[in-house]
Formats: sequence, C-alpha cells, structure tokens
Amino acid sequence: MGATVVGVSDVGGGVYNGGGLDLTGLERHLEDSLSLADFGGGESVTNEELLELECDILIPAAVHGVINTTNADDIKAPIVIEAANGPTTPAADEMLNERGTTIAPDILANAGGVTVSYFEWVQNIQHFTWDAEQVNLQLEKKMTRATDEVFEAAAERRSLRQAAFDISVKRVAHAAELRGYV
Repeated sequence: MGATVVGVSDVGGGVYNGGGLDLTGLERHLEDSLSLADFGGGESVTNEELLELECDILIPAAVHGVINTTNADDIKAPIVIEAANGPTTPAADEMLNERGTTIAPDILANAGGVTVSYFEWVQNIQHFTWDAEQVNLQLEKKMTRATDEVFEAAAERRSLRQAAFDISVKRVAHAAELRGYV
C-alpha cells in the first residue's frame, strides 16, 4: 500500500534499514534462519532499540507493556498502532498523549481477528460459509464503521483509547440492559 518498512523484530532481536527493508529478501531469509536479527539487509538492533528508532508509524505487535515509562520519552513515531494486547502501559499512554502522539488502541487496531471469529460463529450456526472475498468485505465494513465511530467520539475526548473504551462500555451496558441484567 506504499509504506516502506524500515524495521522488524522477533524474540531474538531486530533489523533496521532507514531506506527500507527488502521484504522479499527478508522472507527468503526466514526460510533458512530462525532469527530476523541476522538478516544482512540492515543493521542489527535490539527490540528495545527498535521501538525508539525514527519512523512514521510504530506497530508493537507481540508483547504486553513494551512501551512504558522507561522508554515513552524516547518513542519518536508520531503514530502508534497497537497490534499487540496492551503494548502501552497506562502511564506511557498518558505521556505519549500529552506529546500529541496518535495511538490507535489495541481494542480497535487489534479487533479484526475477533471480528472474523464472530463471522465464523455466525456462519456455523446458520450452516453456510462465506468465501474470502465476502469475509473481507464484511470485515472492512465493520472495521471502517468502528474506526469512524472512535474517531468521531475522540473529537470530544482526549484520546482514541478513551473514546474506544467509552464506546465499548456503552455497548456492554446496552447488551446487559437488553438481556435484563440491569
């Protein structure tokens, strides 16, 4: 989609190339190696260093709490998209928000897999299947609507995370009310 990937990491460390990584070469490398860190197409970096490198978008995608008060001041990316569950601690979230960093919270950025699981459940109880095109079409519709709702709500609040939480709590409360629990 036009993005240049400048860094990636795994449990053993990472690799960084400010001019962009050769993703095809990196994929071939992983066929023969268990580590990204020894890929020759860039500079070897630690996972901690990777979080603090110059980039436009940072996507922590594996570990809880990797962005915390010890490194939040050193995060240079103006946009953080949380693909992991809870990669930013609450205190670090506050620090980044005060600086103007846009954070797409995990409960929004990470919701596609759960949404597709819901689609599978719906298909199973109705005894039919969707092809990949239909799944992707429905996923795009749901995620676009959810993203629009969060951004609209965030215009009245201080962060995307708070907006997403507010929407989530209201939905759960409404569901509890409909079921007669409240």
